[in-house]
Amino acid sequence: MQWPQLVSHLVRGEDLSYEQARGAMGAIMSGEVSPVRMAAFLVALHSKGETVQELQGLADVMVEHARALEVPGPTLDIVGTGGDMAHTVNISTMASLVCAGAGVRVAKHGNRASSSSTGTADVLEALGVDLTTEPERLQAEALEAPMTFLFAQLFHPAMRHAATTRRELAVPTAFNFLGPLTNPARPAVAAVGCANKAMAPVMAGVFAERGTDAAVFRGDDGLDELTLATTSTVWWVFDGAVEEHVLGPQDVGLETAPLEALRGGQADENAEVVRRLLAGDHGPVRDAVLFNAGLALALTEQQASGERFGGRGDLAEAVRAGVARGAEAIDSGAAARVLDGWVERSRSASR
Repeated sequence: MQWPQLVSHLVRGEDLSYEQARGAMGAIMSGEVSPVRMAAFLVALHSKGETVQELQGLADVMVEHARALEVPGPTLDIVGTGGDMAHTVNISTMASLVCAGAGVRVAKHGNRASSSSTGTADVLEALGVDLTTEPERLQAEALEAPMTFLFAQLFHPAMRHAATTRRELAVPTAFNFLGPLTNPARPAVAAVGCANKAMAPVMAGVFAERGTDAAVFRGDDGLDELTLATTSTVWWVFDGAVEEHVLGPQDVGLETAPLEALRGGQADENAEVVRRLLAGDHGPVRDAVLFNAGLALALTEQQASGERFGGRGDLAEAVRAGVARGAEAIDSGAAARVLDGWVERSRSASR
């Protein structure tokens, strides 16, 4: 289709095929689409509602245009879409450090804050990690390091063609959901928080089509994390199929807590929360981190065994075991050593 036909097709409420979505994203990534036409396409697509095939087509092309990073062995990404406007502490970042401390290799994809006060990149910088490392040098580090951060700005240079449109559009579009689907390291396992109730199962469907083991989840209070305040819905992806489950903190041995207990601040404040967690502080932040890390560790256990959990009870049991494993990673100092070693490598590289 020509671009006007493509937009008209979407305005009529008609879905694109996977190939049509790929073609549109290819044109965007190549700089062939003006900001106005791109905005019309993205708004029309999101107003209609993205399908699995459409989102997969966009994401696959974005990955193909990214700088690749090879991380050896099975890898995990824990990431959220943002957009919940809750301004919490950096739960997925802390959960990633915990999982790395538990012996799982983490390749975390992320960026600076857009809808929150402090994004992963912001808090890592405040902790002393140099994010300016070029992908070539980062590739060498990734062969040995227990955790690698793929800074989206460095790994997706073709996204510069969409920068103006993304900056000036004041409504959500497909771009708000592509980050967790476009990790250049192509991790084997992904734990993804999605605040948007309609988009969460679509994202799970993309992982299922790819054959990637994943869990897409949202707090039933709208958080893009597993929440302590109420239950969370989980779309569990294994062997190309998606199952929906509901989990609460008490199902896995954790206490409930109000959302206010997880509020964060600017980068320096959130970095201090990370340090206190890794030093052994107890409370709602630790419980929220362990809940999310526990789910991710359950995913990695399933991926390693190749056996599907039989139902909600089995999933809760597996996450409970993951919570215990995450707690040991904190209490033994292993998670803190992941961060300390990372900061030291970062400083050595910049000397």
